[in-house]
Amino acid sequence: MQLPKRKDVPVELTWDLSAIYNSEDAMQADLEKVRKLADEIERTYKGRLTTAEAILACLDKYGEWMKTLDLMRSWCNLAASVDYGDGALQERDAATARAAAAMGSRLSFIDSEIIAQDEAVLREAVAQGGPGKPYLEDLLRQKPYQLQPETERVLSALRPALGAPYQIYNMAKLADMKFPSFRAAGEEHPLGYSLYEDHYSHEGDTEVRRAAFDAFSAKLREYENVTAAAYQACVQEEKIMADQRGYQSVFDYLLFGQKVSRELYDRQIDLIMEKLAPHMRRYAKLLQKVHGLDKMTYADLKLPVDPGYVPPVSVEESKKYIVEGLSVMGADYQEMVRTAYRERWVDFAQNQGKSTGGFCASPYGSHSFILLTWHGQMSDVFTLAHELGHAGHFKACNSAQSVFGTGVSSYFVEAPSTMNELLLGHYLLKTNPDKRFRRWVLSNMVGNTYYHNFVTHLLEAAYQREVYKIVDAGGGVQAERLNQLMGETLKKFWGGTVELTEGAELTWMRQPHYYMGLYSYTYSAGLTVATQACKRIEQEGALAVEDWKRVLSAGGTKTPLELAKMAGVDISTDAPLLDTIETIGGYIDEICRLTEEIG
Repeated sequence: MQLPKRKDVPVELTWDLSAIYNSEDAMQADLEKVRKLADEIERTYKGRLTTAEAILACLDKYGEWMKTLDLMRSWCNLAASVDYGDGALQERDAATARAAAAMGSRLSFIDSEIIAQDEAVLREAVAQGGPGKPYLEDLLRQKPYQLQPETERVLSALRPALGAPYQIYNMAKLADMKFPSFRAAGEEHPLGYSLYEDHYSHEGDTEVRRAAFDAFSAKLREYENVTAAAYQACVQEEKIMADQRGYQSVFDYLLFGQKVSRELYDRQIDLIMEKLAPHMRRYAKLLQKVHGLDKMTYADLKLPVDPGYVPPVSVEESKKYIVEGLSVMGADYQEMVRTAYRERWVDFAQNQGKSTGGFCASPYGSHSFILLTWHGQMSDVFTLAHELGHAGHFKACNSAQSVFGTGVSSYFVEAPSTMNELLLGHYLLKTNPDKRFRRWVLSNMVGNTYYHNFVTHLLEAAYQREVYKIVDAGGGVQAERLNQLMGETLKKFWGGTVELTEGAELTWMRQPHYYMGLYSYTYSAGLTVATQACKRIEQEGALAVEDWKRVLSAGGTKTPLELAKMAGVDISTDAPLLDTIETIGGYIDEICRLTEEIG
């Protein structure tokens, strides 16, 4: 089961980055272009952004610079993400990041000079509209927290260094960790990061699954101190920035860009920890019963309800499911899906050094690029539908908005992706009456879609909140303390239903989201909106779909509350979240009933 090197994987399973650049020379030409454009902007506008007219003219050029830079950085970063073992790709990515930071430092005067103007000047510029309007509105919000121009310039220049903790984490995880094989069930089994996460965590043989967890955890533990040091550097930098900019807390600093309140953030975590836990404990007990386990351990939580029923799906077959499953979104949306397959937007390959999990990158001026690892199972179809939800979202907003209007709040950004998972699930439930298949679909929605967003990432968020409380009070966090916090979080949610075997406390080492601010909780927030909007689509049909499409096109020009309201969901109250939790509970009820009927 040893993964091939990147050079040995079939090209048809890889993405085609030539849609951005077809050569190194082409990328370098754009690098030279943005350098010259940065020179022109600095020469023409520095010290002169004192009128609405000058500000708007500058933003026209700045937008052009941003678009080209986004393409260049995406091309380099995407190439690096599929092979962390390729030093040349990593250095090219790092070099372009340094170049971007150097240019960004020189252009930091734009924000500083605009913010320094009287509010009347800024409002006049906003009133005149144009592509830069969303950008100016954000600057108005930032005005109370802006530092001196020279300080902002230095901070901009330091961006590559400030991003180092995440790079250290990735290099330790994807390049340095070498997992030895382990012995179980009388055989030697190979082990790797993605092999554990994508294969052994779902392994049906209990001895192999638990032995794999032990071996995986043992290797993680060897890196717990360096990983903790990287994470410590990340959260302390965020705390310093919060203090220097004058925010009341690190939470306020991190939530500011999301345009949501502390109340919405805390509600999401508190209600799920309290109200969802009983449902998920019942689901864990069902897994224990179905699999005849002596006890339910942390290593057993990702087991399928029906291990003998794993619908196999090829890459080509997946297209039919997704195209038909998303038909309610209309012919244009379906054609986008077909194009994604035809033009190789997706990297399906399994290879050494490839980033784990899945993501969708959507550079302005190009189409999206999706990374995942294909295992030939129906669950992969849901993953791809999820990422295509991001692609559809940014295709819509990139077409409707300027480059300045595409910065969608992370609170909302997972709603379009999880909407696609729900639409696909509902389609499968409607088109196949077989009880065993129905149970599989429901258990995939609970054990994958909702588990991923409402359990895995929510527990990350609950743990993360405790870390930031310590940091906000002036404290620090080392590996031992992080282990303790994660263990306490898991115990609070699972109670006595799940035995937290040694290694469970290291779960904080397994996800990159901690290096992305308060991102983890947004998965459940997005899925809450998606669940309610999907119910409306089921009930109202075309009218609700058209509302949803308008939401997708709005991009970053609306707040999360406004976007949800456009979709017919009022997240100013706890009603949508409570209803979503009960929806999950209803799915679990049906899974239990079907299990009794199937026998």
